[in-house]
This record gives sequence, structure tokens and C-alpha cells, in this order.
Amino acid sequence: MGLMDRGLAGTVEGIGDAAEGLSEVFVPNATRAMELAAEIHQATLETAAAEFEHGGDGWFDRMINGLNRVPRPALALGTLGLFVYAMTDPAAFAERMIGLNEVPEPLWWLLGAIVSFYFGARELHYARVPGAGGEGSNRRARPRRQRRGLRERLGNVFGRRRREPQEPEADNPALSDWRDG
Repeated sequence: MGLMDRGLAGTVEGIGDAAEGLSEVFVPNATRAMELAAEIHQATLETAAAEFEHGGDGWFDRMINGLNRVPRPALALGTLGLFVYAMTDPAAFAERMIGLNEVPEPLWWLLGAIVSFYFGARELHYARVPGAGGEGSNRRARPRRQRRGLRERLGNVFGRRRREPQEPEADNPALSDWRDG
């Protein structure tokens, strides 16, 4: 009896292994695919960690971060400086403005694009990175209920009412059967 059980168990186990191997030819093993995906993800994380392992705030990083903070205050203070310059020496200011009038239009478009991309990328960074400051992290911190109330109030201010969900038509017999269920 024991001999038959061992022989039968080995045969059944062999047939099961063969069937599993044959089925993986047609349908990939989902568990193994998930294991491989996890290994790839882990290897990617290790590569990224190795890239920034020795990173830090050296003098170059601090200098570049400082330079990145210059354009906004420079534009604001420069604009205020133009008003002061116009009041102190109107004739010289008028000459400079005539010179600006001679700048070709494509150059103005290029300047506008550079400034727009600079501030747009900065704003996008703060909107995407939670906790980096700016409006993006503040929005995520607000409770959903509070945001919904604000959205409804703004919709009412601009004359739009929030549409209530409409009931499906009653002439759908399958839906009626499902509801009565």
C-alpha cells in the first residue's frame, strides 16, 4: 500500500509540474512577473541612491541655489528702479525707452518665453513637490471637505451651480430589477 501511495504521489506530482510548465508557455506566471518587477524596482532605487550617496551642499551647490534666487527680486527691484529713474532724470529715461522701442519684436517674444518658462517651471516645481512650500503643498494639506465647500462657493460666485446627480431613467428593466434585487 505504501509503495502504491509513493508511486502514485510521485506520478501525480510529476504530471502537475509538467502541466504547470506547459501552462507557463501560454500564460506567463503572474507571481514571477511581480517578483521580477519588484527586483527591477529595487535595482532602480539602489541606482538612484548610489547616484546621490555622496551628494551634499558644497560651495558649488550653494552658489547655484543662490543664483536661482536672484531673478525674481532683480525683476521686482529693477522695475521699481525704472520708476525712480524716470522721476529723477526724465530726459535720459525717455532716450532709453526710445532705444527699447527699437528692439525687434521677435527678441521681445524670446524674452517673454524665457521669463515665462523660468517662473512656470518654478511654480510647477512647487505644485508637484509636497512640502516644498508654495501653493501646491498648501492645497494638499486642506481637507477635502473644505476644498469642496470652496469650490461650491466659487461656482456660485461665477453663476455656475453644481449639478446634482440625476436619477437614471426608470424605463431600464435590468436596472430596476437590480435595484429591487
